[in-house]
Amino acid sequence: MTEVQFNIGQVHEVVSAAIPDRDCLIWGDRRWTYAEMTDRSRRLASYLHSAGLGCHTERDQLAGHESGQDHVALYLYNGNEYLEGMLGAFKARLAPVNVNYRYVTEELRYLLGDARASAIVYHASFAPALAEVLPDLPDARVLLQVADESGNALLPGAVDYEEALASVAPELPPVEPSPDDLYLLYTGGTTGMPKGVAWRQHDIFMAAMGGRAIGSWEITTSYEEIAEKAPAGFLRMMVLPPLMHGAAQWAAFIGMTGGGTLLLPDNVRSLDPADVWHTVEREGANTITVVGDAIARPLIDELERGDYDISSLFGFGNGGAPLNPALKQRLIDLAPNIIISDSVGSSETGAQMSHMSSKGAVSTGTFQAGPGAVVVSEDLTRLLTPGDEELGWLAQQGWVPLGYLNDAAKTARTFPVIAGSRYSVPGDRARWLADGQIELLGRDAVTINSGGEKIFAEEVEQAISGHPAVADVIVVGRPSERWGQEVVALVKVADGAEVGAAELNEHASAHIARYKLPKDYQFLPAIQRSPSGKADYRWAKAQVAEPPTT
Repeated sequence: MTEVQFNIGQVHEVVSAAIPDRDCLIWGDRRWTYAEMTDRSRRLASYLHSAGLGCHTERDQLAGHESGQDHVALYLYNGNEYLEGMLGAFKARLAPVNVNYRYVTEELRYLLGDARASAIVYHASFAPALAEVLPDLPDARVLLQVADESGNALLPGAVDYEEALASVAPELPPVEPSPDDLYLLYTGGTTGMPKGVAWRQHDIFMAAMGGRAIGSWEITTSYEEIAEKAPAGFLRMMVLPPLMHGAAQWAAFIGMTGGGTLLLPDNVRSLDPADVWHTVEREGANTITVVGDAIARPLIDELERGDYDISSLFGFGNGGAPLNPALKQRLIDLAPNIIISDSVGSSETGAQMSHMSSKGAVSTGTFQAGPGAVVVSEDLTRLLTPGDEELGWLAQQGWVPLGYLNDAAKTARTFPVIAGSRYSVPGDRARWLADGQIELLGRDAVTINSGGEKIFAEEVEQAISGHPAVADVIVVGRPSERWGQEVVALVKVADGAEVGAAELNEHASAHIARYKLPKDYQFLPAIQRSPSGKADYRWAKAQVAEPPTT
């Protein structure tokens, strides 16, 4: 039997036909049913198609790092327009491109140029920044400006987003979407300029956007199955991270392709913990998606201070950054029936592994591998097996990306063929334990080599962040005449707390070997992270001055 191949735009159409009147998205006092989201995404698809945008070269004529489609850049805050933008692109056979709204002019110019964006959908707040780079973007033929409180006027040649949708009929364009159509996800990584990970839509749907259930890993086999299951998709899922990040997009599409209802807090520009819990209470949220301690800690702090009815909440999903066991325990103390799920994955792998914490069973660091998640040797020549002592690379086989857009060399390095099979090896160090679980140690790009020992920044961060006086911490290495590199911790102290380096090292030494302890601490008023909560290691390294030579 031939495996059914899925196109995400068609999946949404199937779900919408099955449950047209169910709320698809709730944002404050605004609601969009599946039928309304379908109407608006079809209009956007038709508008883009009418502008001559679409697929020009089919996948079987292209290398993995090439695209034969036009690309639509989404330079937006969270909101209905972001989801409409992705769906409209899929339905018109365009590839959506996520744009980090924190980027400075140089990064913005590079990303939009590298992506060869033919269309840009952007909030009016970003019009001044976009105006600076547009002269260097000859491919940008369609500009759709989403009105917001900034009141910025339309850029020359731009069309108001709502006027564009109103100008066309709510009909699908006359194209046949393909499972080979691209999903593009730009990732900043820890070093270098942004790079676009190119996925076939079928592969990313199966890897991370609803085609299989994380944990049970049950696989969806047909469009008919999707239609049959949609009416039972009761989950009301709150998505907190910016939709410009893969983890948030994946959570949102898991919700939509499964017939659930997505919830956004009223404030989507910054994290407002009280707003989040009021939304959970008002809308009966079942799950919340966060990214690591930086998002979870202020939410838990507020939950301890306030008086909220969160009885509807039974899932707390974390991905993209570690969640400290002490924070998990605080949340479970407040909500004993909650299940905390840690998911591991990357832009280059999709969802790979998971770990569940619940009352009486709280831990972090080891994960149950999903199908195709393995550890390969350091020299990328062989597959390791459970119980091997050696440190290797976390890898993924099966549904993996085609490559990096416009970069054949990096594609070959990150997606090597090992023993006849193609793997994705994005750079995370791991060890395969005898019981079959995988111990994740962290990204090699931020590994600190000190005195001949490899020290992983994330394990030191976890050891320090469990101290109650620590509000946030990032660990980096800096040059050292004695050690080659030495560990430095940048710490934000919790409001009203006091703590020093000696106390933090004493606390951390209960969790990690003493040679891994920071040689220096810098106490800062704020720690810079991405809007999703991921550590900004480039910023952190810039804060760490080289010590004077002796």
